[in-house]
Amino acid sequence: MKFMTMLHLLSIVIWVGGMFFAHQILRPVAADRLEPPLRLPLWVGVFKRFFPWVWICIALVLVSGLFMIGFLGGMGRVPLYVHAMLGTGTVMMAIFAYVFFVPFAHLKRSVENQDWKAGGAALANIRQLVGINLALGLITIVIATAGAMFA
Repeated sequence: MKFMTMLHLLSIVIWVGGMFFAHQILRPVAADRLEPPLRLPLWVGVFKRFFPWVWICIALVLVSGLFMIGFLGGMGRVPLYVHAMLGTGTVMMAIFAYVFFVPFAHLKRSVENQDWKAGGAALANIRQLVGINLALGLITIVIATAGAMFA
């Protein structure tokens, strides 16, 4: 159980921490200092390196989380905050899958075609969705820690 908890937490730290860094630190600096022909390929490169980690983290969060729920006796036996974590986590996974398969694909095509306007629109869409996912991730962490304190 402790090993699964560790995998779960490490995966969440990598995913949510990566979103925080990208959204709150890298994005504003890149927007201030780089024009679209430099900024958009940078983001494609960043996402190509980060997104495989997110897929791994999603798999580990699912496996470890479902294992821990099963270990505790199933969904009928876990506290309400675990249900909330599973709900917000599932929404986060769906948002990420959409980002990966739709706006990120548009961003890559736009950069390949040097269509900076379309690339900027795709990146803006990704930024909004990552912002939503970041907020959900932080809320999920609060639910997990506060829920555990009061369970």
